[in-house]
Amino acid sequence: MIVSSRLTTTLPPYTTLTPKPPRFRFFSSPLPLKCRKPLTTSITSVLKIADSLNLSSPAAPDLNSLLNLKPTILVSEKLGDAGLDLLRTFANVDCCYNLSPEDLCSKISSCDALIVRSGTKVNRQVFEAAKGRLKVVGRAGVGIDNVDLQAATEFGCLVVNAPTANTIAAAEHGIALLAAMARNIAQADASMKAGKWQRNKYVGVSMVGKTLAIMGFGKVGSEVARRAKGLGMHVVAHDPYAPADRARAIGVELVSFDQAVSTADFISLHMPLTPATSKVFNDATFAKMKKGVRIINVARGGVIDEDALLRALDSGIVAQAALDVFCEEPPKDSKLVLHQNVTATPHLGASTKEAQEGVAVEIAEAVVGALQGELSATAVNAPMVPPEVLSELAPYVTLAEKLGRLAVQLVSGGSGIQSVKVVYRSGRDPDDLDTRLLRAMIIKGIIEPISDTIINLVNADFIAKQKGLVISEERVFANSGGPVDSIQVRIGQVNSKFQSAVSENEEISVEGKVKYGKPHLSRVGGFEVDVSLEGNLILCRQVDQPGMIGKVGGILGEKNVNVSFMSVGRNVRRKKAIMAIGVDEEPDKDTLDKIGHVPAIEEFVFLNL
Repeated sequence: MIVSSRLTTTLPPYTTLTPKPPRFRFFSSPLPLKCRKPLTTSITSVLKIADSLNLSSPAAPDLNSLLNLKPTILVSEKLGDAGLDLLRTFANVDCCYNLSPEDLCSKISSCDALIVRSGTKVNRQVFEAAKGRLKVVGRAGVGIDNVDLQAATEFGCLVVNAPTANTIAAAEHGIALLAAMARNIAQADASMKAGKWQRNKYVGVSMVGKTLAIMGFGKVGSEVARRAKGLGMHVVAHDPYAPADRARAIGVELVSFDQAVSTADFISLHMPLTPATSKVFNDATFAKMKKGVRIINVARGGVIDEDALLRALDSGIVAQAALDVFCEEPPKDSKLVLHQNVTATPHLGASTKEAQEGVAVEIAEAVVGALQGELSATAVNAPMVPPEVLSELAPYVTLAEKLGRLAVQLVSGGSGIQSVKVVYRSGRDPDDLDTRLLRAMIIKGIIEPISDTIINLVNADFIAKQKGLVISEERVFANSGGPVDSIQVRIGQVNSKFQSAVSENEEISVEGKVKYGKPHLSRVGGFEVDVSLEGNLILCRQVDQPGMIGKVGGILGEKNVNVSFMSVGRNVRRKKAIMAIGVDEEPDKDTLDKIGHVPAIEEFVFLNL
């Protein structure tokens, strides 16, 4: 048979003519789809490949199937029809629900992508069983607690989520719980169904004119605020990243955490669950509240200490609570759920038909885009970086994140972070120093400690812009043997809980270098220091006089807190100095108070790095 070599056939961009299952590679800077040329191959070449595969054999794959290979997407939990329809235009979709962990591991090696909700655990065993074929995991929703991100990154698998589609549904559920709680709807309904008529027992409270404190002023929190304003409520909010101008546009006042919880009649929680927010609503926090406050939680169960809330309900500090989320779901033998002053729903925040369809479409678009080589703005783990780049920048990447993490912990007040300036001192030409990874890690250090957003090279700038954070960069020439001599992070237009960190330009300023392959803090405000950025750090501004190291070291030693290093930096002899103390353990409140009461110490701050 003679076939002209000019005859070509167009293949999908992901097709590989090989007897093995198709493999997909993510590109660090893919061309837009409309710019990408289709892969073409001559029929002669196809026939040669076919001969090499012995396609005349009964067991051989069909030639047409080779030319029309599609990726396989496993959907392990129910997904809206609109999302499934979108997936089917691009891939072979296998919907298998209620899989056991063993069944999931058995099927995953033949799948290129996996879409889950919160019920499927995608752990290290799943990635190992995939044998490198699994390239994308899509979480139909916001939380990614059920996906092992570290394992996903190690195995080169991109994880994407759908963070926006259920915003309105969650906000509406928050308002529904607020109104139902205020007017005792659930309790009155149960009473009626029991054949009772108890009008006097279920007298509620009005919402108009009452103060609602929104804890976490992101997408859901701001939508709750809009609706609460429509109910005639006075709304305040606490969020360290909320832009003041956006809050003012809605008519919301940004305040400190303590001011929010101490002045509110109603408190609505919309904060992420992070180490900083875990059980932040505890006995100490409830003690600061007005007697008779009412609490709504449609965020994460772990932000409330449930035992402390039960005590607050029994004592009358908290009059009522409306809860959609719990530390353990479903809760087992929960006294909180059974409490007469608690309205409970089974995590229904995103459970509307419209939200479910929206989440399905959002996650389907993200997964399809990822399989086509695009890097989604909703990616929640780091993309693959060339080994040579990682090798050179590795210590500077760590330095950048540590500086961001340190700087944000120096911020106080409720005004919110709006601008960050990064200054790189380097001997390289601007074209030879790509700062995107370093900038991403600084953003990661600033945002992640008080957010559930996972920051990486893909989404850093997007998330920063979304949170109203303006990042500017400056490069200053300096003779340096490595790619970077030093990195300086400045945060402007904020108050500092450690005034010595404020520079002459009225900015919080921290600067660091890499020494002996390790990140070091080299300057705080106007003071030079030399501190390894590892573990925990105590910064003290003191009168420069003898015996200070011994006094502070003695206090820590009495409490069995091990000191890993100490460093003192000063501007003028016998005037002011900054003492930096590295400690292995986190000192308790009493120990820190004792340090603060040393007469020569003017201010101090504890930082967790």
